Amino acid sequence: MSTLLEKEIKINRTVTTSIGHARAIEDPARAKIVEILYHQSLSADQICTALKKYGFKKALTTIRHHLEILKVSGLIEIARIEESRGAITKFYSTSTKLLDFQTPENFDSTYSKIIDNTSDKVEKILKGLGSKTSKSNGKQSVEYSQYLVMEIMNRAMTNVLEKSNTK
Repeated sequence: MSTLLEKEIKINRTVTTSIGHARAIEDPARAKIVEILYHQSLSADQICTALKKYGFKKALTTIRHHLEILKVSGLIEIARIEESRGAITKFYSTSTKLLDFQTPENFDSTYSKIIDNTSDKVEKILKGLGSKTSKSNGKQSVEYSQYLVMEIMNRAMTNVLEKSNTK
């Protein structure tokens, strides 16, 4: 048998998620709901109206179904319940920031110097975190240690991005 193609694939991205989260946002409408609910609480009716602005024409019952899937996965939660004229309205919110972008074709070449310089600096920090987390988690696996480092970085990055948004 002869090899027709072989190339080295360099790892350049790590995605941290659970299977439940991935399944919950696999539907584009649900991913957009998470994005819409970031920093604002909305009712199912308000979410339905907001989705229409993005081209998602869904029935209110479908929106409620999507909300239930997102709620069970832990990506959204009920932030407030109001009673008005005997009816109960639930308002949903999320603490998850979903960053979803289509990168341009020239992304790597345009930002390669910034990425390389910053990566070197962050790599030094990560090496220090890696040694601390592998010692602190005892019999845990290497994958758990890697996950823990990613979670620390994720939360730190989220804090930095949130603080830059408020200025």
